[in-house]
Amino acid sequence: MADFGYARFGDEEEEDEEGSGYQAWGNQRDGLIFLVDASKSMFDAPDDDDCLFQLTLKIVKTTMQNKIISSEKDVIGTVFFGTEKKDNPSDFKNIFVYQSLEQPGAQRILDLEKFEEDGIKEFSKQFGHSATFSLSEALWTCMNMFSKAEGSQKMGSKRIMLFTNNDNPHAGSAHMRQQAEAKAGDLYNNGIDLELMHLQNPGESFDISKFYKPLLYMDDDELTELPDPAERMEELLRRVRSKDHKKRALRRIPFSLADGLSFSVGVYTLVRSCPKPTAVKLTKRENAELKSNSKVYLEDTGQILMPQDLKKAQTYGGHKICFENDEVTGLKRFDPAGLYLMGFKPRSCLKKYHHVKPAQFLYPDENKISGSTTLFTALLKKCLDRDVTPICKYIPGRNFPPRFVTLLPQAEEVDEHKVQVTPPGFHVIFLPFADDFRKVTYDEECPRATEDQINKAKEVVKKLTFKFSSESFENPVLQNHWRNIEALALERDEPEELQDHTLPRVEDVMKRAGKVLDEFKDLVYPADYVPGKKRKAASASAAAKKVKTEEALVELDMRAEAAAGKLGKLTVAVLKDILKKEKINTAATRKNDIIDAINNHFGV
Repeated sequence: MADFGYARFGDEEEEDEEGSGYQAWGNQRDGLIFLVDASKSMFDAPDDDDCLFQLTLKIVKTTMQNKIISSEKDVIGTVFFGTEKKDNPSDFKNIFVYQSLEQPGAQRILDLEKFEEDGIKEFSKQFGHSATFSLSEALWTCMNMFSKAEGSQKMGSKRIMLFTNNDNPHAGSAHMRQQAEAKAGDLYNNGIDLELMHLQNPGESFDISKFYKPLLYMDDDELTELPDPAERMEELLRRVRSKDHKKRALRRIPFSLADGLSFSVGVYTLVRSCPKPTAVKLTKRENAELKSNSKVYLEDTGQILMPQDLKKAQTYGGHKICFENDEVTGLKRFDPAGLYLMGFKPRSCLKKYHHVKPAQFLYPDENKISGSTTLFTALLKKCLDRDVTPICKYIPGRNFPPRFVTLLPQAEEVDEHKVQVTPPGFHVIFLPFADDFRKVTYDEECPRATEDQINKAKEVVKKLTFKFSSESFENPVLQNHWRNIEALALERDEPEELQDHTLPRVEDVMKRAGKVLDEFKDLVYPADYVPGKKRKAASASAAAKKVKTEEALVELDMRAEAAAGKLGKLTVAVLKDILKKEKINTAATRKNDIIDAINNHFGV
């Protein structure tokens, strides 16, 4: 029978809030297809530089390497158009599906590397080139690949990245141009984004208005200019070894201002820890993932117990009080999930020491309750005008206990280009309970810093202060972990070298604050202090232990202790001190032999 207790409820709350809330969204995956122009002009390279086709393969390879780490469930495919040979499910001419829409793996990356280094010269033999392709059929092939992949699991987003240097592929055929525009409209209606990466050799230009503008921008799109391809390619070629957390709501709940007046909000988690991924057990022979299955057996008979056979109990007054499963569930439920306004407090009442866990963020959700944005904006504006924070009862889900939170209002901020830098909304600050506060007592004899030492420490801090951004520093432990896995999977001789940006730059530190640091050291540390060298404190502790042992021996009546049979509770060191004090001659070294010698001495 399982133990039942309120402490276990708290554990389940944390696990559900931080784990399963994200797990529900984490099951979705994104799809990306690289649609690459393989016509002859893509292989013309100035001087000894890489051709545009090689650059495209590097982008595909780098994106796959990033996806394996950032979001391993996403699927990626590669399609060539403008080839002489064909390989696609619809049997279209001049279209070759090089890699189907699947999760990226080590073998795919190795194939791209080999193809990038050795296969460019032999591309004409393997695939060939042709200028009679149909872009409409190429887009159709990509749409069919997405449809087939969505049969097993729905995708969060679908994108096609089109790489080409030809700004007018169907210049002599108005019919093929109309087909391409119609197929682009089908992609838009099916939620598939089409992005153009217009590649250019030095001295070349790319005019989007000749052919691609109707394909990329629908009637309701406002933008009519393409971003600089150089910046976008630099972004795609950058190796980023970090997990990608989808920017989706953790949960969507109602916000009740009063009886009959509520609106809907989305709750977002802004900060999360990023640990190493959990280890996965694999079978020895097939190297496949090992799935575990747990069963509960009755201790007396060995009978397998089903979930309905298990009950939870609480020991009270020496008796176990059993609870049915529905009773346990009912104990956890207080009110329906949501935020309930309790009142308002001045913003000055919120103190820094009230922080007990990372805050969450509220943003209006128009999908569930129409008009939520208007009411949310009005509440936010009034809270900012009056400098107050709402106090709310917060119940994240059905089986969550209520928490009291304060909503810290945040105004929208935009840069000089009218681009939003900080979104408007409320930060959900979890308030501590009364039991979370405790009074810390300080020992009056502890050494305290003098005013000169404090002022000098302030100077050190000012000298070493710089503009800090967490995005500028990678976690060296995680980076080393990913590099080792990557080297193992891609059969590298050694992992890529890691530069640890968290280590202090000693030369720069000494240049900026060397003098102040020396002055601080002279004020705080003794003259014979050597940094990094341990001070000799072992002899002092040994002497203290010896004095303590002698004091304990003085207080003990050895004859009474021996008669009571309590010598076995003493350590060997103490027993040997008794031998010396009572002048007992013995060659015994084992504890039992020493005790026998003492007992014989006292006639016990």
